[in-house]
Amino acid sequence: MIKLRLKRMGKKKTPFYRIVVADARSPRDGRFIEEIGTYDPNQEPSLVKVDADAAKKWLKNGAQPTETVAKLLKNAGIE
Repeated sequence: MIKLRLKRMGKKKTPFYRIVVADARSPRDGRFIEEIGTYDPNQEPSLVKVDADAAKKWLKNGAQPTETVAKLLKNAGIE
């Protein structure tokens, strides 16, 4: 199964995340298929950048977003 999920980046206690398309069996920070956006919870307000076309393409092809990514996409006006 293909999932839209977060990949953790950054230093200890100052994380930021990349929104990636990955196989469900691959590790959280491991191999991925495509990077479609970023999420920085340290900014005020939180900063979310998403390639809407790529996200819609993957959702249309059957990729399942995680709960957190689904919320981020909904707030960005996608889905």
